Amino acid sequence: MKANPVWKTNNQSQLSLLPPSYDDFVPANHPVRIVNAIVDQIDISSVERTYKGGGTSSYHPRDLIKILIYAYLRNLYSSRKIEQALGENVHFMWLSGCIQPDHNTISNFRSGKLKGKFKEIFNQVVVLLAQQGYLTLKEIYVDGTKIEANANRYTFVWGKSIKNSRERISKQLKELWRYVETVYVEEEGQPNEPDNFDAIDPEEVSKTIDQINNALAGKKVDSKVKQKLNYAKRNWPGNIAKYNKQQEQMGSRNSMSKTDPDATFMRMKEDHMQNGQLKPGYNLQASSNNQFIVNYTLAQTTADTSTLIDHLEEYQQSFKGQPEILTADAGYGSEQNYTYLEEQGIEAFVKYSYFHKEQKEHKKPLDPFHPEQLHYNPGQDCYYCPMGQQMHNIGTYEKKTRNGHLQTYTRYQASNCNGCPLRACCFKAKGNRVIERNYQLLRLKAKAKEKLLSPQGIKHRKQRCWDIEAIFGNIKHNMNFKRFMLRGIDKVETEIGLIAMAHNLKKVTLAI
Repeated sequence: MKANPVWKTNNQSQLSLLPPSYDDFVPANHPVRIVNAIVDQIDISSVERTYKGGGTSSYHPRDLIKILIYAYLRNLYSSRKIEQALGENVHFMWLSGCIQPDHNTISNFRSGKLKGKFKEIFNQVVVLLAQQGYLTLKEIYVDGTKIEANANRYTFVWGKSIKNSRERISKQLKELWRYVETVYVEEEGQPNEPDNFDAIDPEEVSKTIDQINNALAGKKVDSKVKQKLNYAKRNWPGNIAKYNKQQEQMGSRNSMSKTDPDATFMRMKEDHMQNGQLKPGYNLQASSNNQFIVNYTLAQTTADTSTLIDHLEEYQQSFKGQPEILTADAGYGSEQNYTYLEEQGIEAFVKYSYFHKEQKEHKKPLDPFHPEQLHYNPGQDCYYCPMGQQMHNIGTYEKKTRNGHLQTYTRYQASNCNGCPLRACCFKAKGNRVIERNYQLLRLKAKAKEKLLSPQGIKHRKQRCWDIEAIFGNIKHNMNFKRFMLRGIDKVETEIGLIAMAHNLKKVTLAI
């Protein structure tokens, strides 16, 4: 005979003499306890000072910080979803002590009270984790990734477009004045020419248009010219004012978004249309150790090369000292960065462009005409071409990079390349061959190559891949954070700080 199933008892309607404690529903090593314990140990007086005395009571900032960090740890980034979790999730209830701030309070605290303050809180937690042996501040791995901004993908402004628009207005002003001159060609006197045709100031543009109108007063003027002057008077001063404002917001960048002027258009690997198009975003620079984020900065430039010095200066300010060892990929290999690392006494394992190509091609026959393969005579300071002809030093010159770094190049020229049987293979320019050598960069690259090929360098290069790149994979894929919620670089910096904190504390829970 078949046995009857036995059902577990449902006590939904059963009253309890003593209600259960929320603490009973939170396991001992649950991440929410880690967040609670860590945040209780840090100093948040800088945030507390932003509150004014008097008036109604406020939610304590320590409670709101705990809520935000745990929400980001649980992949909850919307203030409305966080508000919902505070009323439904027992872990949020335990952490918050059953307070239920609404989404406006959470959003205003994240974008207002924490703005410019969260980095100090993050640094305290990093130091605390270092003291507990989870990481070390002496050795870091640096890399960057681009994250999309909370901005319209199609409301872009380009620096080149602003320049072309200004030049077009300036050109049209000059054309209008040439028309004025043709009107006066049969008269003895000539009108006073405007002082400035450059379309850089709205008042000057308006003044120039008025002078043209005054010069044509009482004259027979072509209807199309009148129409153009009326259009210019109505639109050009306002357009120039708009261009000036956009240029000021853009600064030294070459693009920006109208909906988030701090965001720069960057080509990203992750794309909603999978075609590699440009999108507004920020360049996140991060330092790691043992897969913990040690330091983070946000850059508005697309290339990593120009971000390293600012990133390390932020590290210096945060931890009152520089790391002893730094490892980075070829995106950071420049003369300026190598010089800075050398001056700071940091042992650097930083690749340069073509480092991997050099390793792959060392078995191939080398190009005998490449400047690297030409013989150099230090006594006479000259090179010898493949035909044995001397290439004499013809002087040096300095070149400034886009980042403002001054490079020094020495030029060497052959005496006579006419009739040389190897000329077609040697070079294609007219005249005698000239080569340029940057001795400072050559010395730094040779030093970097020696370090990178050493046993310690090979170890650090291997570790860099799984140390820092694994963090970006976790943030973008496991935490599903691919687009910022906030706008403006100050607010975005707070948000990426919350992401970094959540990542670190999740690592702590996995290590326990």
